[in-house]
Amino acid sequence: MIKIYHNPRCGKSRECLAFLEHSNEELEIIKYLDSPLDFETLTDIIKKLNCTPVELIRTKEPIWIEHYKNKALSDTEIIQAMVDYPILIERPIVVRGEKAVIARPLDKINMLL
Repeated sequence: MIKIYHNPRCGKSRECLAFLEHSNEELEIIKYLDSPLDFETLTDIIKKLNCTPVELIRTKEPIWIEHYKNKALSDTEIIQAMVDYPILIERPIVVRGEKAVIARPLDKINMLL
């Protein structure tokens, strides 16, 4: 099964979902702004992405700029910021088993299929 962490207002996320819907794979759509992710889930996704927490942050979001930019934050604090403000999470995230990608650009999905 493939999971997509999806924001329907994001064009890239909608494009990714449309691609996955035509892939003949079983699909779980998680609208993470409606159902925010908990700390443990985010930590697991970061591990599957093989990235640092800050690499999952949308650093141009006003919330990041106003509250976090240029601060020395631990990984725990960065993950907690994403728990508190899910809009900070880069999207779309696609997970299959123990691997995940941020599907920007869209062809990164091919790493999972």
